[in-house]
Parts: sequence; structure tokens; C-alpha cells
Amino acid sequence: PRVAEAAVVGKSHDVKGQAIAAFVTLRDGKVPSDELVVALREHVATEIGAIAKPEDIIFTADLPKTRSGKIMRRLLRDIAEGKALGDTTTLADPEVVSRLKARYEEEGEG
Repeated sequence: PRVAEAAVVGKSHDVKGQAIAAFVTLRDGKVPSDELVVALREHVATEIGAIAKPEDIIFTADLPKTRSGKIMRRLLRDIAEGKALGDTTTLADPEVVSRLKARYEEEGEG
């Protein structure tokens, strides 16, 4: 178990209509790698089905959460879609979103 936490959202896709973007936080000491991306996609295909394989897997140190600890998937969807971010006033750590957006722009997009 290398994954500590993950959140998935749908994003627009020109051919499929919608694709899956996964934002993954690894356990302490675990390092992101291409092999881990392949392993995670295979795990999803085996456990859920090939249709659920994420197109994008973005490793991040933190996920955007409210002060009560809920993951703000709306913001993750906005990041995956390349849209302007909505209200972020309820975030526990607003810096998480800017770091994640920069990371997605580097690694995302298929």
C-alpha cells in the first residue's frame, strides 16, 4: 500500500467525452514513478474495470481540503479542466491549490 489518499474527478475529453484524472498522495517514504503510474492503472482495471482507468495520475503532497477535512473535488475538477478556480475561502491551506495547479499543468494533459 503505497497510496495514502486519492481523489478522482471527471474531465472533458475530445474523443471519450469524459476521462478520469486521479490526484494521489503517497505514504511517507514512497516516491512517484512511471512504474507506479502503470501499477495504479492496472490495479484500477483489475479491481473496477478497464473503463475506470485514470487518464491522468498526478502525485501531490496534499489535496485541497476544507477546514473540516473534506476533499474539495470541485477545485480538482477545475484544475483538471483548466478552468478558473472558484471560491477557495473555505480551504484549510489555500497554497495547496496553487501548488497542485502548477503540478497538473506540468504533468497532466494525458
